[in-house]
Formats: sequence, structure tokens, C-alpha cells
Amino acid sequence: MTRVVLATRNAHKVGELRAILAPHLPAGLDVELLAVGDPSLPEVPEVVESEVSFAGNALLKARAVARATGLVAVADDSGIAVDVLGGAPGIFSARWAGRHGDDAANLALLLAQVADVPDAHRGAAFVCAAALVTPDGHEHVELGELRGHLARQARGDGGFGYDPALVPDGLQVSCAELAPEQKDAISHRGQAFRALAPELARVLSRA
Repeated sequence: MTRVVLATRNAHKVGELRAILAPHLPAGLDVELLAVGDPSLPEVPEVVESEVSFAGNALLKARAVARATGLVAVADDSGIAVDVLGGAPGIFSARWAGRHGDDAANLALLLAQVADVPDAHRGAAFVCAAALVTPDGHEHVELGELRGHLARQARGDGGFGYDPALVPDGLQVSCAELAPEQKDAISHRGQAFRALAPELARVLSRA
């Protein structure tokens, strides 16, 4: 059994990452994708996301997990970048309303901030940096982006985070109104981790 640690405690994100990565793992290799906090793993300290880019924060998290567990680690940092806000919330997306991980408050605050913005200027994008770090210090990062526009109000009850707010380009529904497999096929996280998957497969096959 080859173990890889997903550097997140977010159950929604763990499910997404497993679904995205599983089809791209090396054939014939028994790989177990574990989340931080799994009882079989050493305790991983909380990571202060002190970098100023998605890539920098993703690497911070993956390095911490690889160091604590001695296993290959993959991590992401992601968020929403709103054009009229100059790219904010950006790396502050998870704590935009002041409390880390309060999805409902973050979403409500963002939609209130752009309530008076005309439809023509409501462009936004989900951005994701996916990072891989091995215990011997090898690092690799890939990026993904999903462009769209902000809905006038939250739409749909699927997904998590800002999914109810973003309507992807070419669609009439929000990310929260998509089936999980539809969302994974186009999402920023799906793009970034599918791009990362060949490097993960190479590292695991070599090990």
C-alpha cells in the first residue's frame, strides 16, 4: 500500500480530491489517499498561511504535511478572485468575513459588497494552486482557473464555499447547481489536480 496525504481537514475537499485524482493514479499500484487527521497518521500542526499567493500557501501546507508524516503530500490553496474588487478576496477567501471557514458568512459578505455592481462588471474566477511535496524535498505546482460571473444571489445547495455565487462562462447555472462530476470536470481544482496527476504518478511509480 502506497499512502499519499491530502493536506486538508475539509471533508468536502477530501471527497473532491479523491474523485479527481483516483482515475489518474498508476495502474497496478495500490494507492491510499488519506486526509490530514486520519488516525493512522502522526499529528500535523496547523499551518499559518503566510504567503501572498495561492501557490505559496499550497506549498506551505504540503511541506508541513510531508515533514510531519514522512509521506508524499498534496495540497491546494484556492479562492475566488472578483474583477471589480481587484482580485479580492483571493488568498483571503476562506476568512473574508473574519472567521476562517465560515462559508455562509463569507458568501453573504461578498454578494453584499457587489450588490450594486452592474451585470457587465461582475466577472470573477475561481483560482486553485495544487502542490506536491515529497519527503526528500521534491516540489511541483500546477494552477487552474474557472472563469465566470457572480450571480445576484446564492444559487443551489451543492458544493461548498463560494460555489453558489459563481456561474461559469457558457453556463446558466452556478457551480452549486452542477452535479459533482460536472463540477469536477470544469472546476479550478479539477484542472489543477489533473495537471498535477502525471507528476504524482511519476513520483509514486519511482518510489
